[in-house]
Amino acid sequence: MAHRVVIVGGGFGGLNAAQTLDGDRRFDITLVDRHNYHLFQPLLYQVATGALAPGEIAQPLRSILRRHRNLTVLLGEAVGLDAASRQVLLSDGGPIPYDTLIVATGAHHSYFGNDAWARFAPGLKTIDDATAIRRRILIAFEAAEREHVPERRLEWMTFVIVGGGPTGVELAGSLGEIAHDTLRRDFRSIDPADARILLVEALPRVLPPYPEDRSASARRQLERLGVVVRTDTRVVGIDEHGVTVETGSGTDHVETERIPARTVLWAAGVQASSFARKVATATGAEVDRSGRVKVEPHLTVPGHPEIFVIGDAAIQPGGPKGGPVPGVAQGAIQPGKYVAKAIKARLAGRAADVRPFHYVNRGDVAVIGRLAGVTNIPWLGPFGRQSGFAAWALWLGIHIVYLIGFANRLVVLVRWAWSFLTHGRGSRLITGSPLLPDIEEPEPPA
Repeated sequence: MAHRVVIVGGGFGGLNAAQTLDGDRRFDITLVDRHNYHLFQPLLYQVATGALAPGEIAQPLRSILRRHRNLTVLLGEAVGLDAASRQVLLSDGGPIPYDTLIVATGAHHSYFGNDAWARFAPGLKTIDDATAIRRRILIAFEAAEREHVPERRLEWMTFVIVGGGPTGVELAGSLGEIAHDTLRRDFRSIDPADARILLVEALPRVLPPYPEDRSASARRQLERLGVVVRTDTRVVGIDEHGVTVETGSGTDHVETERIPARTVLWAAGVQASSFARKVATATGAEVDRSGRVKVEPHLTVPGHPEIFVIGDAAIQPGGPKGGPVPGVAQGAIQPGKYVAKAIKARLAGRAADVRPFHYVNRGDVAVIGRLAGVTNIPWLGPFGRQSGFAAWALWLGIHIVYLIGFANRLVVLVRWAWSFLTHGRGSRLITGSPLLPDIEEPEPPA
């Protein structure tokens, strides 16, 4: 009888595990995901800012895995685990039995206990998030074009991005490019370049995982795009008309400031998927404040060697300088391949040969705008710390290589080339609801 492997999650970790097990007839593999597609999350912000369409960074899981004859893809949501009988429970029934379980369910936004902020400040983890953010950004400019009261027009023209990590930096840079380049000739009553774009970070610098000189370079490049970078600034309140922040936290002199803004975007924190907590509850595993499961050096749940938890759903040991693996794409790709090879070794009777997981830091690249970015690629030595065009070109090449599907790579490459030549963003569509801005006093047409 074939060894039954169930993979929950079709992101980077789950997909790479499935592909590494490909073709081995010893396995009967089932991959479960509540979406029917694999999403290339590093390019979500390009959908959110109108540079790419959703279909250009996603591909159906069935299409990717159709040649894998020993693999079944199921559209469903895992909601529970019976660890004793080794079964995954689905929202619409099931259950699915397994001999080995791989949990790769990723993460969603965390508002640090302030969940009421979610309706005012969407995060960026899914295609729906990206199209919702795109709608908010475009509606803001449309509303400013028609708003008669200067104070309200300023609210619409103010954008606040909370979180100075890679997602926040890339969103802020793209917004600066939209305001100063893409939309510069599209409106009559407003000048998009008058938009006020603020990037708010609670720590002393943006891109905290990067070396200090790369963070400083990123800040300079953002400021050249008109972005106001506010570090050492903590958000303490968000509503439909603005953000309240505190500066000087931890000192005797704390200042509170109100920033009027109708568009607030969240890029500050993540929370492990709910299924990761279900796994922890069923197995007695420990979780951190973000709901990530604390796993063993071989990425298994303590006391349950048949259950692997990888990617953003886990605190994975074996990271840089003895710390945990960072929450980046490679932090799911490498574990996905590792656990698949470990399962193969177990079945071949070579479990003792499997070494603990060790993460290989392939480097970080953040693009900030047209011909701008920063890199931190340790294995390239001095050449791994680039800024400006060199960083942008590296980012372009890396993302094209890792994008799933030849057709997607070709379409994205053509789209980027066209955008580069025309300074345009071809997917500036307002879709979903609401379609019209909430204008209190529209200015009559000239």
